[in-house]
Amino acid sequence: MRRLFKVTAPQPQTACLVVEGREVPVRFRENARARRIIMRFDKGGEGLILTVPRRTPRSRALSFAQSQIGWIAERLTRQPARREFAEGVCFPFRGNVIEIARLPGLRAVTRLEGTKLLVGGAPAHVARRTREWLKRQAKSELQRASDEYAQKMGVRYSRLTLRDTQSRWGSCSASGALSYSWRLILAPHEVLDYVCAHEVAHLKQMNHGPKFWALVAAHCPHMEQARDWLKKDGTHLHLIGVT
Repeated sequence: MRRLFKVTAPQPQTACLVVEGREVPVRFRENARARRIIMRFDKGGEGLILTVPRRTPRSRALSFAQSQIGWIAERLTRQPARREFAEGVCFPFRGNVIEIARLPGLRAVTRLEGTKLLVGGAPAHVARRTREWLKRQAKSELQRASDEYAQKMGVRYSRLTLRDTQSRWGSCSASGALSYSWRLILAPHEVLDYVCAHEVAHLKQMNHGPKFWALVAAHCPHMEQARDWLKKDGTHLHLIGVT
C-alpha cells in the first residue's frame, strides 16, 4: 500500500546551552505567526525561551542562540540572585523592605513588627511560614482592592484565587472568576491596586480595546506608572522566596 504522508519524529521541546561553563536551559515555542526566531529570557531570568516558526529545526534555533552567546552571557551577569526565605533575608513588601527575624521559642508566631517579620520555630520552617504569611496578606489585599473596584464599576466576581504563575499577574475568566499572583504583595501597593483594577475591568470589557483601557484609567489614575514598574521590575519578584 502506498504511503500518502510522511511520518516525522516530534521535535524536542527543551535543550541546554552552555554559556561560559554555565548550563542554561532552553525551551522552544512554536508560533504559526512567527516569521523569525525570537529569543528572550524567561521570567526567572535563568533560562531561555526560543519562539520559532513552525517546523523550524531545533538545531537551527540553537545555532541562532549560539550566535548570540555574548549577549546571553552579559545578560546572565546582570540577573539578580535568587533569594530563599531564611533568617536575616530582606525582601520587598508593599513598597517597603522587611527582614526575616526568627523567634526560636514561638513556633506558631508569624507577625510583622515595624520592618521585621518575626517567624517562630526551627530554621527549616521559616521559608514555608514566611510564604504562607505572605499569601494571607496577598489574599486580604487583593480581595479588598477587587471588592472596591467591583463596587465602583458596578460589577461582581464569582470567586478569587491565588496562583504563582510567571506568565501573567492576574486573569479574569468568562465565568467571572479572578485569579492573581500572590507575588503582587511584594510589589508597591499602587502596582497591586492597578492589577486589580485591570482584572475587574474585564468583568465589564472582556478585551483590551479602547473602552477597556479608558475604564481602567478612569478608576486607576496611576495605571501607566504601575504598568511601567511591572515591565521594568516585575520579573525580579519571581526570584524572591525560591530555592
